[in-house]
Amino acid sequence: MPQIKVALDYSRCDTSHCEGGICSAAQVCKRKVLKQEKPGQMPDLYPSLCLGCTDCLSACPLGALRKMG
Repeated sequence: MPQIKVALDYSRCDTSHCEGGICSAAQVCKRKVLKQEKPGQMPDLYPSLCLGCTDCLSACPLGALRKMG
């Protein structure tokens, strides 16, 4: 059975909708699958670190993350 991973839809991602421009999904990710250099910037996604917990999905106010696999 394939492991669930997440994908980030950069066309839906807008960190101005997150408090202080800090990605809400990146804040809840314990594995740091999403990393943001500074507030207001798009987060980078590192799917190889993802364990499939999907905590980030509910944290994103714009639904820019989705399950894959």
